[in-house]
Amino acid sequence: MAMKVYPPEFKADAVALYRSRPGATIASVADDLGVNRETMRNWIRTDDGRRGTGPAARPIPGPTAAVGAPTAEQENRRLRERVAELEKEREILRKAAAYFGGRDEAVSRFCFVDDHRGAFGVKRLCRVLGLSRSGFYAFRAGAPARAVRAAGDAALAWAIQAVHEQDPAYGAPRITAELRGKGYEVNHKRVERVMRQAGIEGIHLRKRKRTTVPEPCEEPVADLLGREFTAQRPNTRYVGDITYLPIEGGRFLYLATVIDLYSRRLVGFSIADHMRTGLVADALRAAARERGCLSGAVFHSDHGAQYTSKEFAELCDRLGVTRSMGAVGSSADNAAAESFNATLKRETLQGLGLTCWATLRAARLAVFAWIARYNTRRRHSWNRRLSPLACEQRSISLATAA
Repeated sequence: MAMKVYPPEFKADAVALYRSRPGATIASVADDLGVNRETMRNWIRTDDGRRGTGPAARPIPGPTAAVGAPTAEQENRRLRERVAELEKEREILRKAAAYFGGRDEAVSRFCFVDDHRGAFGVKRLCRVLGLSRSGFYAFRAGAPARAVRAAGDAALAWAIQAVHEQDPAYGAPRITAELRGKGYEVNHKRVERVMRQAGIEGIHLRKRKRTTVPEPCEEPVADLLGREFTAQRPNTRYVGDITYLPIEGGRFLYLATVIDLYSRRLVGFSIADHMRTGLVADALRAAARERGCLSGAVFHSDHGAQYTSKEFAELCDRLGVTRSMGAVGSSADNAAAESFNATLKRETLQGLGLTCWATLRAARLAVFAWIARYNTRRRHSWNRRLSPLACEQRSISLATAA
């Protein structure tokens, strides 16, 4: 494997990311970026040198009248008893109303019976609330087990909250994978339930904007993928695209990407304040530095003017890369790259309720940090909840073992 060479832009962004995180350690930032800790320390020392610094219940009808004609005294006594019973039923229903707010109705009724059985008796309470006494006693017998489950759910909610605070974009599937990676024996259904009860949710997808600017191409480029966004091994098939990064005041930065279809790893990228061909060329050159060689690989894109330019075609020829393009105006033909862009926006900007970043530096650092975490730590559904880098490392291990 070729020695890894980091471009100056990467080093500067890495140091800036470290300085933008008060209290962060060099080791934690280096691990997020996937670089050697001592290398990161050297970059910071060099930069220091340049700076010159060291529902309602239904009442049950009352008993039927006695057989035969009752006397007036008997009738009055029966009516008084009936009124007294109705008064108690009304009191029961009034008190029970507070138990039926948002919880499971049957469980709430059993809880009410248990809490008020000393005042009204189990038989009357079950009759008024339409419950069976056997069901209530079974409910009471299961109280210890429910207490254990409740304690377990509380502990799980705490663990889920910790993962969610680390990465607010994670939903139940990725949080489940993260917890399993930490030794928890839990399935996604329980995680979904606990998250719902605790009011925890990941960031949802929002509508994206299209930025592709097509340009007639002198030499037609075939679609070599045919919407088959897969690869048998790393460094064979890539996709790329450009997406905008909105800045306050109507300004923009632009991000060009090169994504490996085997692991969905972002191998190369470039951020600039323009959309010229140099933007996509720098991203491809960054991928070549990261991989050491791209010879024989296929790079798939849309028909944006940058990708159809002569300059980009010549760069692909020099690197031994075969170009591939989908149909004009069809985002589905480059869905893998489009999906990456949507995820990036959702997890760095839209999910926080923002429409833009305050400054160019804030946007660059936020995207740079997210990309580093995406590659090294973020669990990807495509990789069976492994991060892209872990997926590639597993591939190397399996190939070596074979």
